[in-house]
Parts: sequence; C-alpha cells; structure tokens
Amino acid sequence: MNSKDILTHKHGRVGHISLNRPKALHALTLDMCHAMSAALAEWADDDEVEAVILDHAEGRGFCAGGDIAFLRDSALNDGGTSGRKFFHDEYQLNHQMFTYPKPIVAFMDGITMGGGVGIALPCKYRVATENTRFAMPETGIGLFPDVGGGWHLSRLGGRLGQFLALTGARLDGSECLWAGVASHYMPSELVEEIKARIIEKPRRISGILSEPVGTPPKARIEQNADKIAKHFGSDSYEDILASLEAAADEGDDWAAKERDTLGTKSPQTCKVALRQLATSAELTDFADNMVMEYRIASRVLIRPDFAEGVRAVIVDKTGDPQWDPATPEGVTEELLDQIFAPLPADEEWKPL
Repeated sequence: MNSKDILTHKHGRVGHISLNRPKALHALTLDMCHAMSAALAEWADDDEVEAVILDHAEGRGFCAGGDIAFLRDSALNDGGTSGRKFFHDEYQLNHQMFTYPKPIVAFMDGITMGGGVGIALPCKYRVATENTRFAMPETGIGLFPDVGGGWHLSRLGGRLGQFLALTGARLDGSECLWAGVASHYMPSELVEEIKARIIEKPRRISGILSEPVGTPPKARIEQNADKIAKHFGSDSYEDILASLEAAADEGDDWAAKERDTLGTKSPQTCKVALRQLATSAELTDFADNMVMEYRIASRVLIRPDFAEGVRAVIVDKTGDPQWDPATPEGVTEELLDQIFAPLPADEEWKPL
C-alpha cells in the first residue's frame, strides 16, 4: 500500500499511516485519500490490528489541506467534474474515519488546516503540540469549511466554531486543547516516545496519552472568548458585522481587527458557512452532514468566488479578490437556497 505520498506500515498490533508530501506540507491529493482509505479498510478487518497512528513523515506537517490547485483547474477547465470526484472521495475518507471501529491517534504536530482538519478531527485521539497551527481558512479563497467542518465546528462551545469558520483564525496547540479541538497536548520532543509506547501497548492508548507531560501554555484565545460569543452569536452575517462595527466605533481594537479580517473574505461563503454550521448543529448523523457539504461543494466549486479567491490568494498572491457578489447584501437567501438544494438523485453523496 506504500506510495511516495503515503507510507503505511504495521508495527505489531498498530497500523501506521504517515503523510509524505513534504514540499506541499502534506496536502492531500486524490491518490493519497485512496491510499489512506485502502489501508484503513484492510486494518478494519485485520484482527491483529488494534489501533492506528496517523502522522506526517519528514518535514513540517501535519497536513496543510487539500489539493487546491487541482480543484481550481477543475473549476476552470472541466466544469468541476474532476473536482467533484475529489470532494466525493475525500468525504468518503472523512466518513470512514469518523465511523472507524478501532481507535485512531492523530498527531497534529504542525499545520493542520482544511483537509488536514478533515482527517484529524474524526480521530478518537487528537494530539496537539507547540507546533500545531489549526485553521479552517476557506472563506478567504471562496470555499467553505468542508470535510466535516460543519459538524465539528458547530459543536464547539461559545460560538468559537462560527468565529473560526468566518475569520480563518489560527489556533495554536494549547488553544486547540482548550477549545476541545485536540484531546491531548504534549511537547513535540515527546511525540516519538509516545508513539513507541502506543505501538508497544495499544490497549493503553488512553492511559499513555493522559499521563502528565507538563502544563501547556495558557490558551491566548480564552481572553477573547466572551467577545467571540457576543459578536459572533448570530447566524446572520449582517448582524455579526454590525456588532463588530459598533464595538470598533467604541474603540475596541479586537473588534476592529476582526471586522477588517471579515472584509477580506468572500461574502458568499461566509453566509454559506453560517447556514452550514446552523444546519449541522441540528443533525444527528455525520453522514447527513457530508451529504449537505457535498451539495454545497458541488455548487461553490464552480461559482466565481472559488477560482478568483485562489487566484488572488495563492496563484498571483495579489490579495485583491473581486468577490461576486461583492457585498453581504448581494448574497440573497434565494442564492443560498440554490447552493444548499438537493442534487439529482444519481449525483448525491452516499456513504460506502
């Protein structure tokens, strides 16, 4: 099952998947998704495998996201056909991991964004370190927090999920632990030792990870938790903007900064994200969430903002995306209804 971009091994009674695309910060390709899914399927039926470790190999990690260049090329050149295939199979992997019958330990020792979030958060154990940088920055490129983001973010407390979805703010390792994004925290210097101990005694994962390893730094975002809950408390994007604007006018520098940050994001996908999280919060089945996200992805992929956002932020790096619609008011409820509408029956996403 080994390939140049995914390394898979069995160490005794533990399966081990390492992302191995260091020049792209281990961003996921379709082949990587397929290789991971195949390994997990084999180990699910292997009575000798009791647990799985997920990490990255050489270089910085953990996983910077999905193959954005591939998706943009699809949007521009094949009407989104190959991009929809990518989303379809990536979402199958997300669902497979969420429902996996054996514990998976994800070591988020580095950048964990977009597609990386999609393969980390379904895991029972999610280990952060001082190197962790967690974010869902999709609204900055005209996308939305997919790969199960609606499910995971909507279940964070204090409207933190809505704040992260809209602003793309980054959390460090201690903030991930405070927020519940990570289940455990440890210094990166201990990661290899802890992996070795899990491989030696996979039935003791919980105990091994819970042993004291020092006190993590104070979560800096905690000091703004009340402001996040207040200003991001509405599911109306206009209400959020108005709340930040009013506070900024009263001299709140934090509110002014977040208002300015939102001014750089796609109004369309900010409104999509708010509806997505509100809907996800009411769902009881992760598969239903993925059905919804695939519908959104199929539409947003080929709308103007995605190709334009990637151009401005990643390709040309001009930082001047021309959003369409250009204002929140231009993103109507009718447009959102179209983006969220069911697909033809033979095109809907279904779990394997």
